[in-house]
Amino acid sequence: MSKVAIIQSNYIPWKGYFDIINDSDIFVFLDDVQYTKNDWRNRNKIKTPKGLSWLTIPSGSNLNRLINEVELKDNNWQKEHWAKITIHYKDSMYFNLYHDFFEDIYLKRKWSSLSELNQYIIKKISREILGINTEFVNSNELESDGKKQDKVLSLVSSVSGSVYLSGPAAKDYNDDQLFKDKGIKLIYKDYSNYPEYEQFHPPFEHGVTILDLIFHKGPEAPYYIWGWRNK
Repeated sequence: MSKVAIIQSNYIPWKGYFDIINDSDIFVFLDDVQYTKNDWRNRNKIKTPKGLSWLTIPSGSNLNRLINEVELKDNNWQKEHWAKITIHYKDSMYFNLYHDFFEDIYLKRKWSSLSELNQYIIKKISREILGINTEFVNSNELESDGKKQDKVLSLVSSVSGSVYLSGPAAKDYNDDQLFKDKGIKLIYKDYSNYPEYEQFHPPFEHGVTILDLIFHKGPEAPYYIWGWRNK
C-alpha cells in the first residue's frame, strides 16, 4: 500500500506536520491552491518569556494568488527572524549543534518565493535532522483536475496511492464515500498524546514551530514526534 499525504507548505511547521510526513510514502505539497493570509503558510509561533510570539514573513496583501505565486520582495525579515530565534533559543541544549544549519537558511540565502522557502526548510529538516525518507512531490507537477476533494482524489491517483492520510480537521468536510468509490482508504491522523519535553517558559505548548523541539531535544526529536508510539 502506498500512503499519500497532501498539505500546503507551511513556514517552519509544528511537529505534527512532520509526523504525517513520516507516516507517508509520498508527501505532496499542495501549493497550486489559493493563498490564505495570516495562516500557517507565512508564519509560526515560538515561545518567549512573555508568552507565544509570532514569526511572520511579510507577503503582501494580495489574495488573488496561489501559494506558489507568493513573492518575497523584502529580505529584511530573514535577519529579524534569525535574531529573534537566537535570542529565545540560544540557551537551549542543542542550539549550537544546529546553529550553522539554520544560519545558512536565514543569513546565507535570499528567498524570493514563499513556496520555495517553505518546501526547502521542510525537506531539509525532514531528511537531515529527523531522518525521514519520504518522497516529496509538488502538486503542480502532477496530473489533477477538479477542486477540493476531487483534486485530492486525482492527486492520490496520479501517484498511484492506495491510502490517503488526512488531517483530523478534514473530518468536517471529507466525504468518506468518495474515497471508497475510488478504492482509496482514508485514514485520519491522530495528533494527540505527544509526550512533553523540557521546554522554556511553562506551561508546555505543543503547537509551536518544530524549531522548539529540535533545539531542546536534538537527535532525540524523532522520539517526541513518532518514536514514543513504539514503546
